[in-house]
Amino acid sequence: MDRFFKLKQNGTTVRTEIMAGITTFMTMAYILAVNPDVLSAFKSGATGGDWTSIFLATAIAAGVMTIAMGLFVNFPVALAPGMGLNAYFATIILTSQGKFTFSMALTAVFISGIIFIILTVTKVRQMLLVAVPDSLKHAITVGIGLFIAMIGFKNSGILSVAVESGKDLKAHQYTDVLSFETIFHLGSLHDKGVILTIIGILLISVFMVLRLRGAILIGILATTVIGYFMGLVNLSTLTSADTTWVPDLSKLRFADFDFAGIMTTGIVSVIATFTFVELFDTFGTMVGTANRAGMMKNKEEGNKRVGKAMFVDAIGVSGGALVGTSTVTAFVESAAGVAEGGRTGLTAVTTGVCFLLALFLAPIAMLIPGSATAAALIVVGVLMVQSIREIDFQDFVVAIPAFLTIVLMPFTYNIANGISFGIVTYVVLATASNLSGKSQTKYPIHWLMWVLAILVVARYVFIGSQG
Repeated sequence: MDRFFKLKQNGTTVRTEIMAGITTFMTMAYILAVNPDVLSAFKSGATGGDWTSIFLATAIAAGVMTIAMGLFVNFPVALAPGMGLNAYFATIILTSQGKFTFSMALTAVFISGIIFIILTVTKVRQMLLVAVPDSLKHAITVGIGLFIAMIGFKNSGILSVAVESGKDLKAHQYTDVLSFETIFHLGSLHDKGVILTIIGILLISVFMVLRLRGAILIGILATTVIGYFMGLVNLSTLTSADTTWVPDLSKLRFADFDFAGIMTTGIVSVIATFTFVELFDTFGTMVGTANRAGMMKNKEEGNKRVGKAMFVDAIGVSGGALVGTSTVTAFVESAAGVAEGGRTGLTAVTTGVCFLLALFLAPIAMLIPGSATAAALIVVGVLMVQSIREIDFQDFVVAIPAFLTIVLMPFTYNIANGISFGIVTYVVLATASNLSGKSQTKYPIHWLMWVLAILVVARYVFIGSQG
């Protein structure tokens, strides 16, 4: 095992890798419940998706592709159906008035995966690693850290969003409201879930200060135990008549595609949106995780591993659609395992095995309260933000694109938006500085950065900001 995963070479052990893998799974396990909820429109069936079918697809896709990432790339990154993209998947169905079906959406995802495979094989995606300046790469890491923390704050209830709308809002739909109709504020400190999250943050933080190995995982488990005594963990679900321990794979929607149907719909914009968002989401997650794990210190070796990881990710997009779920992508929560010491593919293999076991042990996995995983994500955000020290904020050509990259990820709840604005502003400011001749620094602009900037502008002009 040491020889296969190169454990000693990466300064890690089997125990560390397994604990890191379990930690990553703990922080990602919410997707097993959330993805089926989103894609089935909260079990209403309005999208045409069945909750059980989507649960099975989520666990299988995440398990198989994460194991593949570990075995073939030796990379500690886990994959699963991505948040944001699953919401877009459901929204295009719900807002199409029956014209766009669940099968058509799966077909769009499958095609976008084929596009990714082509882009990866031709090494277009890998060129991003050379084209994007180091300052933006570090900004991506920081932005993802804040994005992870935002997920934790939002899911826990510590961050709450108040709405005072001047019109009725439709149930189970994503509806825009005017800027003055919403406000972010502190959630109720009397809420048990919020209190448990705060306890979890303190526990994990203390364990980390004491340099306890497995601090994040132990913190999650300790928070779960405390949650039981607070009445937030219900053990009776383990013996409930409704609890299913053996998965019914006959409910899986395997290769449920509708290639004929998509020809009569606006499929181009849908595929373009899936492709665009996934392109930058994956790039951001891969680079952010690799930076945090110290893999990019040797740029040549780091770029090579990230390039291989992108190929597995590309296959995962189509593979997820094949079993019946929305876009499968690299998960930012992988940073939790890396923070726990995960450095090799053994971390990913452990996480993938946990996802497959969840098919049989779903009731146990679902016992972990959201407050426990939210606390872990918030602390991981702290670790990711440390990369900010690598950014020269005295240089405005570097600082402004980096700042926009960082803040737009959490504030627009989308990794791709942050990267998009960072790329465009860097190209504009670097060009302006180079042409003016007022700066002694000549800022490099890779030709691919020009292409990306044009594509970003075209995407927002012609497709909009979906996803």
